[in-house]
Amino acid sequence: MPRQFARTAVAAVVVVALAALAGCGSTPTPTPTPTPTPTPTGDGVLKIGTLFPSSGGVAFIGPAQVAGVNAAVREINAAGGVNGAPVVVVNRNSGDASTETVETSFAELVAEGVDVVIGPSSSVLSQRLLDLAADADIPLISPAATYPQLTALDEGDIFFRTIASSPHQAIVLADQFVARDVATAAIVYRDDDPGATLAAALATALEGSEIELEAVEIASDADAEAIAEAIEAVTDAKPDAVVLATPDNGDQTKALISALTAAGVGGAKLWLTTGNLADYSQALPGGLLNGVNGLLDGAEADAAFQAKIKQEDPGVIDFRYAAEAYDATVLAALAAVLAGDDGGASIVRMLRAASVDGIKCTSFGECADVLTTQPDIDYDGISGSVNLDADGDPERGGYVVVAYNGENKYARQSFVVG
Repeated sequence: MPRQFARTAVAAVVVVALAALAGCGSTPTPTPTPTPTPTPTGDGVLKIGTLFPSSGGVAFIGPAQVAGVNAAVREINAAGGVNGAPVVVVNRNSGDASTETVETSFAELVAEGVDVVIGPSSSVLSQRLLDLAADADIPLISPAATYPQLTALDEGDIFFRTIASSPHQAIVLADQFVARDVATAAIVYRDDDPGATLAAALATALEGSEIELEAVEIASDADAEAIAEAIEAVTDAKPDAVVLATPDNGDQTKALISALTAAGVGGAKLWLTTGNLADYSQALPGGLLNGVNGLLDGAEADAAFQAKIKQEDPGVIDFRYAAEAYDATVLAALAAVLAGDDGGASIVRMLRAASVDGIKCTSFGECADVLTTQPDIDYDGISGSVNLDADGDPERGGYVVVAYNGENKYARQSFVVG
């Protein structure tokens, strides 16, 4: 008998024997049920909408974010597009919270058939769009909205961001206090969700250190007497550092800065936070903020990235949130590649997967190359690791530590991650 025939005959005998044994009372092995493949919801072309301000009080931050999205799309299309088709961008104005521009613009994007929206930059506007986006099954990826309550309010699971939620800055503040040998700290916080969560996060971040923390709450409508009482509570604690956690650079913030300075806890002892950091050169008496510290959220744009932004819009001079807008765009495109579908539901399903637990890659083209041979990627972008947690929030955030000069303008000191 030829050797090949002999092997085949033996194999047949083994199969028959195993079949006989299987019939002698053993439990049949169940056939695995295949995991159903989600039904595609896209049309084959990834269409990205943007909602950034080109009017209103914060219009100055819009151009860099538009340019960040456009720069990302330019590179995505140069690398072959998404699932074989070029990505299309539709830009619309978000306006600010004083108008209904964002709702009108979002309706226009829905009519244009966009699959995902990068924006809005504003936390308030993002909150106003949550239900509309859920109804339209269109995910929002914000590069700048930091209010923590957005996570809890996102009942439709369609909100993501590439900027850290505001309580993350507590980690940086705690690290700075330890490094500067602070023994006692105080935080004056507004009685709202961002203020309360930052105060709680700072208390948690200081656990395990020997730094004592005095937390002083102040109402949004606090009068002069209430502000004086808050300042007295702060000074009674004799703090080496004071954190001011108000949401803007409005009248109350300016009154608190003035009162804290007059009470001897201004200058290098005072820390402004991401919500109230601003140029106060025209708003407060000269020299009042000299030596004051602060935190600016978001990644720093290096020269190479600035050049990319300038290629899209030569007029950009403020690069804030451009990196986060760029990374949001790349993540949306990679999610569509992972899903094999450009529909909003597919992007939602795969967005986190594009950012964690895979092979590291740092551009759309590199990640797309990895996916030709491997099933998992972990995109690390211009703004950092951008690892999204189960709620769609970055696990860490980047911050620029600044200090004010005698003109009440701030300048960079260092960049840290928290």
